[in-house]
Amino acid sequence: MKKTVSALIGLLLLVSCGNENQTPHYADVAIADEEQTSDWLAYGRTHNERRYSPATDINTENVADLKVDWFMELPDDVGLVSTPLVVNGVMYFTGTMNIIRAVDATNGALIWEYDPKVVDEIKGKRKIGWIHSRGISFYEGRIFAATWDGRLIAIDASTGAEIWSVRTYDMERSLYITGAPKAFKGKVLIGNGGTENGPTRGWVTAYDADTGEEAWKFYIVPGNPADGFENAAMEMAAETWTGEWWKHGGGGNAWNGFTYDSELDMLYIGTGNGSPWNRKIRSPGGGDNLFLSSIVALNPDTGEYIWHYQTAPGDTWDYTSNMDIILADLKIEGEERKAILHAPKNGFFYVIDRKTGKLISAEPYVETTWASHIDMETGRPVEVEGSRYEDGPADITPSPWGAHNWQAMSYNPQTGLAYIPTHHLSTNFSDEGINLEKWQAREFIGGTGVRLEFPEEQPREYTASLQAWDPVKQEVAWYLPQDSFWNAGTLTTAGNLVFQGRSDGNFLAYEASTGEILWEFDAGLGISAPPITYTINGRQYISLLVGFGGGFAGYSPAAELGWSYGVHTRRLISFSLEGSAEIAALPPPFFPEPLNEPNFTINDEMAARGAIVYGGCGGCHGPGLIAGGMAPDLRASGLVLNKEAFSSVVRDGILAGRGMPGQPEITDRELEDLRHYVRQRAMETSTSDRALSTNNPRKEVGSH
Repeated sequence: MKKTVSALIGLLLLVSCGNENQTPHYADVAIADEEQTSDWLAYGRTHNERRYSPATDINTENVADLKVDWFMELPDDVGLVSTPLVVNGVMYFTGTMNIIRAVDATNGALIWEYDPKVVDEIKGKRKIGWIHSRGISFYEGRIFAATWDGRLIAIDASTGAEIWSVRTYDMERSLYITGAPKAFKGKVLIGNGGTENGPTRGWVTAYDADTGEEAWKFYIVPGNPADGFENAAMEMAAETWTGEWWKHGGGGNAWNGFTYDSELDMLYIGTGNGSPWNRKIRSPGGGDNLFLSSIVALNPDTGEYIWHYQTAPGDTWDYTSNMDIILADLKIEGEERKAILHAPKNGFFYVIDRKTGKLISAEPYVETTWASHIDMETGRPVEVEGSRYEDGPADITPSPWGAHNWQAMSYNPQTGLAYIPTHHLSTNFSDEGINLEKWQAREFIGGTGVRLEFPEEQPREYTASLQAWDPVKQEVAWYLPQDSFWNAGTLTTAGNLVFQGRSDGNFLAYEASTGEILWEFDAGLGISAPPITYTINGRQYISLLVGFGGGFAGYSPAAELGWSYGVHTRRLISFSLEGSAEIAALPPPFFPEPLNEPNFTINDEMAARGAIVYGGCGGCHGPGLIAGGMAPDLRASGLVLNKEAFSSVVRDGILAGRGMPGQPEITDRELEDLRHYVRQRAMETSTSDRALSTNNPRKEVGSH
């Protein structure tokens, strides 16, 4: 009977007309269903965002028999970080340049492909952004996707035809979108990123799912008081800011972490860091700076403020709360509590009452040198003296990469454990040499207002781990050290399993209660996307996208993995117990050799100027030109030797389709200076100094 009901809901889900007066929406009933196993209907599988499936066909007894069932080659894609969706036997996923594909979920056969033509949208404009997306949303027969140039698009799930498209911000703003839209209650929510790229004031917008018309907008930080406040929440928030913060935007961008509570009819958004990071610049008199680094509860119909909980008051470390907001019913001290589980960047695991926003408990899940503990009376962190680098440089743990970043956490109600892709990294913060009074970010130039370097002394001998965390006891149940950094999100199932891909190219299954490794598959390429599971015709599948990506893929330490740009083909792979597909091995890790061209005479003065020009390029091509794999290693590029070819790429943007937007404002002199800097670095480096430690000047860096 249960299967029949689930099938009926699935059918209604596809044909529902989206009547605004219909309560609840059929789509929300389907997305809230924790019992069905056939589909993966939302970013976190259900509205609860647990990434937990009750499927048991694959379990601890037989997971060792998993084999490749089918796969799809994606030769034109670069970094893949997306969560696929599965609806009625069709899998939908987004790839490079926000291209959406629909494939048969049993064999990978392409059904349709939708290209939002991002290149045409940005052509001739100086734009910044990431070429990847973390996901899409499904609602009432439509796929909702956001492009990194700022559009929200509705697509017919059956045909791939565009239904409507709206621009969510002005193209002249240095913003981008990498997050998945959140569809709920006849609306679609989207935010944006770009806090490090210029002065920005964060916001989220809800659009009507049928028409694309704006339903409501909620700003995360207050604007200029002289212009008036949009609502009482912004007036309240302004009391927590000082100075002329609006000249810096304030930040708070919501780029991930949206959850709809269908039971309480409440919407939760996770908010981002300050713009700039350094509070001494944006709010020189101090203050909590609401609603930075917070969970904010909103009325889903109107966007009105209900409550908030701030995890990093007066954030000055890039401690965003854009991480997963998972809903769970927990029994704590004999009382049933409707809770939020949240493991943000700052290193504390929070259990919060989702009705009221009151803190239930909070404990550190990694080393936290910025704060000793959370005061249970006030809910505030007890900060360690000097952690705001007010008295000089300070080594701070966690780093701006966070104890946990956007890589998905999952929660298994059977084991009662949350599974966290965890980072163990310390960073030295300093604002020495920065004019705090005059510092100002500019659009597309940006900056953080702080200098960072990685100290030799780190919290642990390893940089990452997979942690199973007990949210009731607020303690680690088990953990496994990991040698590689920036590992992918997790999936957990009623088969007592946890699945995770790693940046070293391995995909593993663990026993959920103990952490014992039960199965391992070498994908031949770093994995950044989280896995999903679904069941069709009695066969349970485990699927994931394979292709190292995300912010860390642009940085020099990632080069040690050897996932060099353009060498390893990206893939979509599905596994099952019955699988028999033969999949070709990919090339081994590759390390580009800097090009030796003695006929290019390097001018040191020009190279020094070129290093400054290159400042905004390091997020993709790597600090010091040691690329992590998201973009080519320019030290090995012959293109740099040809002035005209180099100009056509950098200034004219002829490779925008591969994620290299043109920079039309760059001058002839700057182009030539840049060429000399690239050649200088190529001649003075070799493949033996891929590690960031060999090229680690203090610098301003971004985070996501």
